[in-house]
Amino acid sequence: MSYAVIKTGGKQYRVIEGQTLLIERLPDDVGATVALQPLLLAGEGTDPVFEGDGLASASVQAEIVAHERGPKLRVFKFKPKRGYKRRTGHRQELTRIRITSIG
Repeated sequence: MSYAVIKTGGKQYRVIEGQTLLIERLPDDVGATVALQPLLLAGEGTDPVFEGDGLASASVQAEIVAHERGPKLRVFKFKPKRGYKRRTGHRQELTRIRITSIG
């Protein structure tokens, strides 16, 4: 089974065909097909491809399944003996994609 290592949102992921993955938000709509540039490409019984010429012809296609939001993270700041307390929260915007083809 062939796999690829892709980079999106400042992170690297090892993906195979048919895999569902949760990544940082992409601007495209649900159902759209996006092309991801691989950093490494390897197949079953073959040597991995690292050089730029081989990776320039390779592509990883993915379909956007849904846009989601991550869990709420609570951030609490406190300074003792000063009466300083601050509570804020954050929810990361995420996109769920399905890898359709590696070629």
